[in-house]
Amino acid sequence: MSFYHTYERMKDFDFKIYWDGLGDADIQRALSKTTINEMDYLTLLSPRASNYLEKIAQKAHRLTIQHFGRTMQLFTPMYLSNFCSNHCVYCSFSARHNYMRKKLTLEQVDVEAKYIAATGLKHILILTGESPKHSPVSYIEDCVKVLKRHFDSISIEIYPMEMEDYNRLVDAGVDGLTVFQEVYNEETYQPLHPRGPKKNYRFRLDTPERGCRAGMRNVNIGALLGLENWRQEAFFTGLHADYLQDNYLDTEISVSIPRIRPNVGGFTPKYDVQDRHLVQVILALRLFMPRCGITLSTRESPDLRDNLVQLGITKMSAGVSTEVGGHTEDSSGTGQFEISDQRSVPEIKEMLLGKGYQPVCKNWEPLDGAAGW
Repeated sequence: MSFYHTYERMKDFDFKIYWDGLGDADIQRALSKTTINEMDYLTLLSPRASNYLEKIAQKAHRLTIQHFGRTMQLFTPMYLSNFCSNHCVYCSFSARHNYMRKKLTLEQVDVEAKYIAATGLKHILILTGESPKHSPVSYIEDCVKVLKRHFDSISIEIYPMEMEDYNRLVDAGVDGLTVFQEVYNEETYQPLHPRGPKKNYRFRLDTPERGCRAGMRNVNIGALLGLENWRQEAFFTGLHADYLQDNYLDTEISVSIPRIRPNVGGFTPKYDVQDRHLVQVILALRLFMPRCGITLSTRESPDLRDNLVQLGITKMSAGVSTEVGGHTEDSSGTGQFEISDQRSVPEIKEMLLGKGYQPVCKNWEPLDGAAGW
């Protein structure tokens, strides 16, 4: 069982002919349905549907309130290392770039964790460059043991692993996995990842399923918008999330919507993904998957993030640094990408409260020792 079979079924679909053949009645029909299927979702991603953003936004708002209330989960990333084995053409951490690399000691992890925990955040996302040599499973395990003293929820965004390694990390206390496919178009994928383990498209595509089978409580996926036609990439992202939600009922599935930001190497994306395009993706995804979490990072500007709070987003990062040890070390390092929203955790909380939303720093409790109830 694999999402790859779903991808194969649709990869040669003529998207342009389908979208060119849509009329206003098709958009209105998709909008009128209580539950939409994958072709309705594709319809709402069409150029013609962009004329209906206001109506789609109203429905997306209602669905988000219905399933998530006026809440917003907050988290922040912590970069443990920026050593990487891959040669991705669009990433600052790529092994192609020659600069001083860093990796936190366990003592530095503890210092960074205490600083972040003092802001009130209880959810942490730890990241490394994709180098099993420099950040082996044992190192991640040791870091998680330190972080468990300070956080209730620990997610990882590291290199794809075999299920046995995910089992080890789940046992250590990791409950969430984020893995970006980057590009769903298999032909486009190869030249963007010319060297390193990431060349293996299929292994990466199947990674979320290995995480689900290993017992991850939540799995977050996404495409990096700008590397391919954003409408098609958003479609395959939605299909992938829907596939995981249907097949792994015990796992909470969510989607991130990142766009390329300025990076070391100056890679310029081929496709221009404008704000209104990003909005259309979020709205269409909300109608297709009403119970799916949607994460918006600090790659986006403060104004855009503020406006999207009510239109489908359920999780936001705050107080972000994309540098290794960037919360407490000096800021002379190299970040993975430039962030747009540099507001602190208190500033994000204040913004949410001003909009009538409750910032949530902790939304679940593991039942350790549950035998007593």
